[in-house]
Amino acid sequence: MNNDSNRFDIFVKPILIRILLVAIAMTIAIIIGAMIGYAVGGGNPLRVFLPSTWGHLLDFVR
Repeated sequence: MNNDSNRFDIFVKPILIRILLVAIAMTIAIIIGAMIGYAVGGGNPLRVFLPSTWGHLLDFVR
């Protein structure tokens, strides 16, 4: 049993930590990119988080 735990700590744990860090970095990059893109279009960057903005975007795509 101790050998399995040691194997998890050596091989699996670092991979899971890297996956988690990459997922967090991607989420932050998407949020910052959406804010910058909305600001370049002339709007308030914080309005990108409003549901009405996303509703308008979905209506535009349809």
